[in-house]
Parts: sequence; C-alpha cells; structure tokens
Amino acid sequence: MNLSNLKPAAGSTKNRKRIGRGEGSGRGGTSTKGHKGAQSRTGYSRKIGFEGGQMPLQRRIPKGGFKNINRVEYAAINLDVLQGLADSLKVNKIDHELLVKKHLVGKSELVKILGRGEIKAGVEVHAHKFSETAKSAIEKAGGSVHLIG
Repeated sequence: MNLSNLKPAAGSTKNRKRIGRGEGSGRGGTSTKGHKGAQSRTGYSRKIGFEGGQMPLQRRIPKGGFKNINRVEYAAINLDVLQGLADSLKVNKIDHELLVKKHLVGKSELVKILGRGEIKAGVEVHAHKFSETAKSAIEKAGGSVHLIG
C-alpha cells in the first residue's frame, strides 16, 4: 500500500455539490440562488399554481356548468331491495324508519323508490317519492303506495 492507491472507504463520500460553503467551493456567495428577489430569501415557498404573475391556468380557463342551489337529493331504493326486505324480515309495511334501521338510508335523507327489479310481495310502502314504474309495479303486486309529507 502506498499513496498512489489510497481511496476513501466505500459509502463515505457523496457525489453532490456542497452549496454555500464559501467562495473557494465555487458555489459560495449567492449559493446558486441568484441575486435578490423572493426566491433568494429564506422561508420562501411559492403558492400552488403560481405562474410568476401570469394569470394562472385555473383562472384563465372558462368555468362551465351550473349548480342548482334548490336541488333536492333523494336516496334511491329499487324494487328488488324492497322485495329482499319483505322476504328476509317478513314485513308487510316498509317505511323510512325500517330503511334507516337497516342502514339503507340516513335518517335525514329523502327516499325515492325506483323501478329496477320486480316485487312480488304485497307490501305497504311509505316514501317521499316514487317513479311511475315503481308505483305501478307495487300496486300490481297488491301493495299500496303512501307519500311521506
């Protein structure tokens, strides 16, 4: 072993430039941050979407659509779900309290009965709204439809 074949131990050196370690390093002075301006200061962080004062993309693009503030949202329950309830629980009345108890709707949600599937049980159904197909299918099966206030 002699001075010509000395090497640092494996993993003891890094291949990155050490910034801000004096003029002799070649990266002292401004430490690669340029002269003056916000980006040269400590604590600087650019806002998301900032484009150097240019109007940001999310403000340049025209906004579309319309959100109706008076829209009424209904939780949809189909006939096949009602048939499943009637079969499993052997009930002849399905109302909002039963649907809440079975975790099919929230207690403050409005319920609309839709016509997917078929219903064979003659059940009394209480809901806030019914589709025409659901209403006719329930009445055809010998059940009755009641609107909740």
